[in-house]
Amino acid sequence: MIIKPNLQAVNPDQSDRVQIADPFDPANLRLDQRFTETVPVKKLLTTIPVRKPSKQIFFRVHHTPEYRDVFPIIDLKDDREEYIVVRPLVAELATEIVYKQLCLAMTRQGTLFFLPLRLPGPDGKDMEWWRSLREHADRAKTRWIRVVPNQDLGAYEAIEGAKDLSEPQWPEVGFWDLIKIAFKEFLITDINHPVVKRLRGLA
Repeated sequence: MIIKPNLQAVNPDQSDRVQIADPFDPANLRLDQRFTETVPVKKLLTTIPVRKPSKQIFFRVHHTPEYRDVFPIIDLKDDREEYIVVRPLVAELATEIVYKQLCLAMTRQGTLFFLPLRLPGPDGKDMEWWRSLREHADRAKTRWIRVVPNQDLGAYEAIEGAKDLSEPQWPEVGFWDLIKIAFKEFLITDINHPVVKRLRGLA
């Protein structure tokens, strides 16, 4: 006796391939609007530049005295790098050091940086470039400004932003913790530091 198989035509729409959920269904891809409410996000602060902002950048300076202090600095102008010198080495490196006040500042985009303000030297010598930037930094404690160098004037000029701009949102991090972040690779603690050797022609 020959058993004939019971063959049935299968509609392509009924195949297993079609029964599997579409992986590109918007419901599978679209982010739930509640996601950002349920997943905690914290931006890590790992880099803080030390610089004067470009003339196109509006910025503010932290208004409290606790977020500024004076430091002995070796300023490598060609490299645009600034190094803090620890106190025990200040006397030995006195001819290489300048004194700057470092002020915590922030751009309109929310980028933190330290604004270095050159102070008069031990001989009392001051320059209009230094003095004008210090003056504008005081102004930036209460309003958004950008500073523009004026070569004919020999000083910086300040341009104020609109009066209705929002206030900066400062991080809840102490000044000295911020200094550690900014200068973690820019601290001279030893007379054999590569920067010192370079200034002495030994490297």
